[in-house]
Amino acid sequence: MITKADKNQTRLKRHLRVRKKIEGTAARPRLNIFRSSKHMYAQLIDDVKGVTLASASTNDKEIREAIGNGGNIDSAKQVGALIAKRAKEQGFVKVVFDRGGYLYHGRVQALADAAREAGLEF
Repeated sequence: MITKADKNQTRLKRHLRVRKKIEGTAARPRLNIFRSSKHMYAQLIDDVKGVTLASASTNDKEIREAIGNGGNIDSAKQVGALIAKRAKEQGFVKVVFDRGGYLYHGRVQALADAAREAGLEF
């Protein structure tokens, strides 16, 4: 039987494997995704300096009031649109997408598609 801890360990190994190949810079930051059962989080990260440039989540006041449940596809779309808006406000259009070891499906895909529709390129 596969437990939740085993699934997370596998995801973390997959994430490290992906992170060896991609890196965010000041010109093209890394769009990192974290998915929990109740919420979605997205960050723009400059790996060279080690700083977070922008972030958005279902815990943000703008999104929390509009949604009831933060763990569904509709809320992921709103997080994607918000992170794209915040990135464009800071002058970032091109980013490197880091799916965080998650499969590109469901909420992760919805967030990525919404960010693309809002103007981010990756």
